[in-house]
Amino acid sequence: MRRASLSLALASAALLSACVVVPAQRAGYYGGGYGDGSEVIVDTPPPAPYAEVVPVMPYPGAVWVGGYWGWRGGRHQWVPGYYERPHPGYRYEPNRWENRGGRWHLRIGGWFRL
Repeated sequence: MRRASLSLALASAALLSACVVVPAQRAGYYGGGYGDGSEVIVDTPPPAPYAEVVPVMPYPGAVWVGGYWGWRGGRHQWVPGYYERPHPGYRYEPNRWENRGGRWHLRIGGWFRL
């Protein structure tokens, strides 16, 4: 019985260690800083980057698109990375947060023509 309880406690701790809990923040808003609404502006900095384990490349030439802290439901939320097919003639720019005058702007990345 004691061994089963210890095993259950260890398994629970392992599962909870993978959870990232970020407290609710004041609402952010979508800005048109780039003319297309591709920016989120908030008062709270994103948490430290989450250490992702990059899986094995599923096919030759696959491009890893790293995860980032997005904004949803009034809080920062981790958006996991994934593999994507390459886009010939384009380069990938990741999503990134920029601090401008004490406000945090999420610059949405994507594929951009070379």
